[in-house]
Amino acid sequence: MKALQQIIKRVAENPSQPWALATLVQTEGSTYRKPGARLLVERNGKTLGVLSGGCLEEEIGRYGQGVIASGSPLLLSFDTQRLYGCDGRLKILIEPLPAAGETGNLITKIGHLLAQRDVCRIRTCFEGEALGSDLLPPDILVTECPGVLVEMLPLPVRLLLFGVGPEIEPLIQLSVNLGWVVEHFAHPSTLDEHFRADAQTAALVMNHNFGRDLLTLDRLLSLQLRYVGLLGPRKRHAELLARLSEYRSLDFTASARNLFAPAGLDIGSEAPEEIALAIVSEVAAVLSNRMGGFLRERRSDPHTFTTTVSGEAA
Repeated sequence: MKALQQIIKRVAENPSQPWALATLVQTEGSTYRKPGARLLVERNGKTLGVLSGGCLEEEIGRYGQGVIASGSPLLLSFDTQRLYGCDGRLKILIEPLPAAGETGNLITKIGHLLAQRDVCRIRTCFEGEALGSDLLPPDILVTECPGVLVEMLPLPVRLLLFGVGPEIEPLIQLSVNLGWVVEHFAHPSTLDEHFRADAQTAALVMNHNFGRDLLTLDRLLSLQLRYVGLLGPRKRHAELLARLSEYRSLDFTASARNLFAPAGLDIGSEAPEEIALAIVSEVAAVLSNRMGGFLRERRSDPHTFTTTVSGEAA
């Protein structure tokens, strides 16, 4: 998501410049990225984004220059086993991306939808005569067909930070580096009464004040977020829930399911930067439906993706 945000920013800041947009549309075997990954090519061949482990980008940049000049899309196929000794095959569509100008283009429209946290669906045709990408209305049904990648872009992770303390600055820095949207609240009362949460919204309670933590939890638990982290020991967490249950009906089982206290993965954190790393890692794991364990203990290769001809995961 961060790479796409960088692409959106680059295009928006240069509205008069034409580009080429490279999209990974199909993979087989072990590949560095999965379908939907994108890379931006400038007229000089410079690229922004990553589609491989660094072995294909320069070549894609050269092809992208040709696409910008001709205005015609191009489908590339790579066998990384034959070329680089990696057991993977992939297809990449490079299409011309006109200057955004005043009306915008595909990338700036994607940026607008993501900023508004609206549904963003993209259809990329990489076989047949009409090669290229376009946005789909949120309510339209699309029939699966060969040579078409249809994807719903995930919203950027939005992290709600409540409180103050030495962990705040490294938390913000780490989150921003990941391309997350950070909203910092010094007091729970400043959260908009009509705030709308979504599946990519997480919250962290670290007021270092029992009363404010209580008020914050009271507000957050009703939002049914997938992740609510709470700093402090287990005893304090239990006391907060017990006090909260005194004046509102509280389903402890449901509340505990998405309440992570103490917040963070067990990596031996002590310094504020280490605590921030543990918490950000836990948020990422939860929102990705992962357990946050060692990759060497996975039975499957984390970078292996098999897709159908339509581009959807098999």
